[in-house]
Amino acid sequence: MSVEKLLSAQLILPQDVNDAVLVGRVWSKAAGGPCPVLLLKGQILDLSSLSPTLSDILELDGLVDQLKDEAKFTKLGSLDQFLNGEAGELLAPTDLQAVKAAGVTFADSMLERVIEEQAKGDPLRAQEIRGRLAPVLGDNLKGLVAGSEKAAEVKKLLQELGLWSQYLEVGIGPDAEIFTKAQPMSSVGCGAAVGIHPKSDWNNPEPEVVLAVTSKGEIIGATLGNDVNLRDFEGRSALLLSKAKDNNASCSLGPFIRLFDERFSLEDVKKSEIALSVEGVDGFTMTGVSAMAAISRSPEDLVSQLLNDNHQYPDGVVFFLGTMFAPVKDRRGVGLGFTHEIGDRVEISTPRLGRLINWVERSDRCPKWDFGLGAFMKNLAQRGLL
Repeated sequence: MSVEKLLSAQLILPQDVNDAVLVGRVWSKAAGGPCPVLLLKGQILDLSSLSPTLSDILELDGLVDQLKDEAKFTKLGSLDQFLNGEAGELLAPTDLQAVKAAGVTFADSMLERVIEEQAKGDPLRAQEIRGRLAPVLGDNLKGLVAGSEKAAEVKKLLQELGLWSQYLEVGIGPDAEIFTKAQPMSSVGCGAAVGIHPKSDWNNPEPEVVLAVTSKGEIIGATLGNDVNLRDFEGRSALLLSKAKDNNASCSLGPFIRLFDERFSLEDVKKSEIALSVEGVDGFTMTGVSAMAAISRSPEDLVSQLLNDNHQYPDGVVFFLGTMFAPVKDRRGVGLGFTHEIGDRVEISTPRLGRLINWVERSDRCPKWDFGLGAFMKNLAQRGLL
């Protein structure tokens, strides 16, 4: 079975695209390198006249108003021309920003993390542990607000039952888990391959809302992300988190950042439902939907723990808010749960942010990440943009 790899603007853009302010990045053949861009009426407009980096553009005061005068910006081609490779390619909508993530922010994923921990990364043990823990943990975690008095009571109860875990500590305790998902410039965009470590036999996509946050801590927009995860690596030891999370092409973002304006706000993000679809070359299919309303910490609280007097991000940050979706549908055999196969088509979507679509490959077979910050600066200098 083949999985179609052709993308179109109509497929990936928000349903209300005509009301959306969408910014991102492309590699432009005409410009000879990466460009920060605005999508308008199906056309890709170069924003390099404002700044050569998207991170700097997102820091501008009154950015949405500055983007209204389309005559100021050069057309690089249609979005479809970038999706089919004629004009270049669509990149992740981030450059100099840090790429950070919050973990264990939904009750369902908290439960699965505890299962991973107790299974020591062995998917064969997960089903039995899930059956034993789900009735107790699931009921106690449902609707719980992290850091609340009720959460403290539940912690005491679970400790008495011998069920407390480091994942529950960050899931319902006062301090959120915040980690570095990927290095600046290493994320891949819509249409690219996403990487699974070749030694992993238990892994999954993590569909998430990703916030665009300025250096001052202002939340100015949102996009979609796939926090590709290796369940067997992290399950063996939480100290393997970086190996489970940060591999070649293991972070995808896009298709664009939708800026907040009078028609779209953080409140709309909080009400959104994030859909996941996996379609394999083996005929396997899996779908799921996660409601942002089920998050145990507010986005504002998470951002306040990310960026404050103790920690700054001078180039801004893109921030994964965590996933509710931990797939358990059996694939390789009864009781083995879900894991990716090479060639899987992964689609993450929500009507007002569009669709982020990628195909799964081994991380050592994905295109090598060789265009880092040094290469970026040299490219901009050669193009006279520094």
